[in-house]
Amino acid sequence: MLLGVYPRPSTGSSCPFNHILEFSHWFMGALFLGWSAFFVFVLIRFHKSRHPKADHAGVRSGISTHLEFSVVLIEAVLLIGFAIPLWAKRVNSFPEDKDAIVVHAIGQQFNWTFHMPGPDGVFGRRDVSLVTNSNPLGLDPSDPAGKDDLVVLGELHVPKDRPVIIELSSKDVIHNFCLPHMRIAADAIPGSLIPMWFKPIKAGPYEVVCGQLCGLGHYGMKGMVVVDEPAEYQTWLKERAELAGTQNAPAPGAPKTENPPAKPEQKPPAQQAPTPSGD
Repeated sequence: MLLGVYPRPSTGSSCPFNHILEFSHWFMGALFLGWSAFFVFVLIRFHKSRHPKADHAGVRSGISTHLEFSVVLIEAVLLIGFAIPLWAKRVNSFPEDKDAIVVHAIGQQFNWTFHMPGPDGVFGRRDVSLVTNSNPLGLDPSDPAGKDDLVVLGELHVPKDRPVIIELSSKDVIHNFCLPHMRIAADAIPGSLIPMWFKPIKAGPYEVVCGQLCGLGHYGMKGMVVVDEPAEYQTWLKERAELAGTQNAPAPGAPKTENPPAKPEQKPPAQQAPTPSGD
């Protein structure tokens, strides 16, 4: 499967995103108080008792012009000087792969499939021509790197206090992988591999929603990211590996052919209607 990979930038210090949200709330609170005070001043200053007759000429001084210009200037400084650099720092500061859990999340109408490398840390090759119901990602069975890979539908487990890098792609239309609790979201675009990252600090289940209108079943396209303690995460990995091995191995005594020949259907003999007896 040929994917256009968006390169991950070099590592850097993670941005204190919680502090950005806190600052934004305090700043919006200050703006609310300031504009509320100005609103009360206008109500008193231009009350009908002080101005019985409306003045259609309006304000004649240049104070209002200077105030409006100051507001625009302050907002431009906040956007260009703070918001954009902080955003760029956050999206460009990816952790090292050796320290992070790297997962591929593939969207399709209407679910998420997670692809994790095995102990070798290498993803197996995927080919869209190999996609079947039993092989939803099109993993190449001849690729030795994919023998130990894990494919999980709908629910992804990650360890607490460890960075997680999710590389997004899609099999059909544009989806959006949104983790509201982690305050991150990114589009999953067909033919592209788009990276995003977060670092969970609290164990528990967190819902994944699709932030793009992706079709009639968009409302039901949900997933789950479960943050485990490190020991619980290792247990989950072991269980998934055992389950994958069980699913790949043939059952004991199973026939070698994939589809055994069907037996001809045997119909019960038709019952003959009783002959009426004479007197």
